[in-house]
Amino acid sequence: MNAIELVSLAPYPIDGSNPTDYDSIVAAAQAQIDAHGYAELPGFITPEGVAALVADAESLAERAHPSHGPGTAYLELPSDDWPDDHPRKKWMDYGVRAVGYDVIPYSSPLRQIYELPDLDHFISDVLGRGPLFHYADPCGALNLAVMGEGDQLQWHFDQTDFVVSLAIQDADEGGDFEVVPLTRSATEENYDEVNAILNGDRSRVTRLEMTPGTLLIFEGRYSLHRVSPIRGNTLRHVGLLAYDTKPETTSSELLRAIRYGRTEAFDTPPTTWPVA
Repeated sequence: MNAIELVSLAPYPIDGSNPTDYDSIVAAAQAQIDAHGYAELPGFITPEGVAALVADAESLAERAHPSHGPGTAYLELPSDDWPDDHPRKKWMDYGVRAVGYDVIPYSSPLRQIYELPDLDHFISDVLGRGPLFHYADPCGALNLAVMGEGDQLQWHFDQTDFVVSLAIQDADEGGDFEVVPLTRSATEENYDEVNAILNGDRSRVTRLEMTPGTLLIFEGRYSLHRVSPIRGNTLRHVGLLAYDTKPETTSSELLRAIRYGRTEAFDTPPTTWPVA
């Protein structure tokens, strides 16, 4: 099956087959981002495409590297200059497993969707930031995030302007994507609200359904968000598609070591796992 056939082209004509509807979809997604900091596009992948992605993710899950421990909402080591009750010094548990781009086979439908030029063009149009480039990191350009019993992502802000995710499979319980839209801005950190959220205030928390086949374009630098703890035997699978407004953007060796358990990428995806 060609990768474009995995996309629901009737409601999302990213192949150029219906320019009028395409422009309407782009405008609606932009309006969502302006209002909430995210655009949620349910049914972006066909039911047949979701089934193919689930089978693919289940086969790739054994290649996922686990990372876990305490983390902060700002994904940084806090300075001693902050007082002890400051939100920058609050530690929370996280746990997630990541399959790196360099070990995802060329035949993977997730990889083929990521490498669709039509998808690049669509996301670029929605974000309106000019041309986008695939993230140049050989491990981080595309990830399959695998989460199981006890895994979670703590409340945090992203260190990139936007993230594109593709929901593949939900967990039995938990694994909810929760967000407080536009918690802070480029000029105002709003520490009082951040602290209240970290201490349990849910008055502005929005829960987004983890529905397989949904594409989510999310500006996470300014919206505090988390994935709630997973319960049950069914793995939660999400594809993370990475782009940047500049070519050749990559990550550090330290980040690769933490997230993927190695600093050097494979030249070609291995055919079996684990690799001796």
